[in-house]
Amino acid sequence: MIKTLSGALRVHFIVGHPIAQVKSPAGVTQAFMDQGQHAICIPADVEPSNLTAWLAGVSVARNVDGIIVTVPHKFACFELCATTSARSSFLHTVNTMRRNPDGAWHGDMFDGLGFVDAVRAAGYQPRGKRALLVGAGGAGSAIAHALVEAGVAQLAIHDEDVMRRDVLIARLRGLGQATLQAGSADPSGSDIVINATPMGMAPGDPYPVDPAHLSADMFVGCVITAPAVSPFVQAAREKGCMTITGSEMFGCVRDRMLKFLTEV
Repeated sequence: MIKTLSGALRVHFIVGHPIAQVKSPAGVTQAFMDQGQHAICIPADVEPSNLTAWLAGVSVARNVDGIIVTVPHKFACFELCATTSARSSFLHTVNTMRRNPDGAWHGDMFDGLGFVDAVRAAGYQPRGKRALLVGAGGAGSAIAHALVEAGVAQLAIHDEDVMRRDVLIARLRGLGQATLQAGSADPSGSDIVINATPMGMAPGDPYPVDPAHLSADMFVGCVITAPAVSPFVQAAREKGCMTITGSEMFGCVRDRMLKFLTEV
């Protein structure tokens, strides 16, 4: 954390575009208060073309200690960090940034770890399971990495951006820890099915996978926080699946982000 005058209000931002759907600033601020921190979290709607200028501007303020990063800035903010964790370096993405002693930014990525935390908290263990992940973006790539590290036997990845999907698969294969392959919108044969795309946020969105092929023995997760129960999760519950929502996942992600942001 950059050294500043004692007692000054510590400011953290959550940056994305758009930002209206993000519900976390109030919860993060409350969590700071619960820890006795004199700190707040402020949402910032920043278009991608303005991200570098925005970060340079807020970095001038000596009481800005941290930044939570959401869609679509997770890959771009990695490039703007002076240092990152080994996990972020592997993924080329961040979702949380804090100050180095010299005022530069250090980034880490907790979406994947938080997802696995939430799965385990629900009473399900991913080790040895076959997983289907839809979405190879910032959150999806982090979840894929965390699932491999958690010991899944097989991970299939489905993404309309074939190049992005194939790059992620190739990178994960380099770990030598699971069987990696391209997936599809058919979840048949999977033990765990995860939606890491925005599909379901807007009325009329298609399902990320065909819910007709879900079965009660599958575990289904979704990263969407609004609506609180996505149509995909609702369809899975109607099939009898164990599920976690995006809010349950984010609660675990938030715990890890707060620890990161308050470490000195």
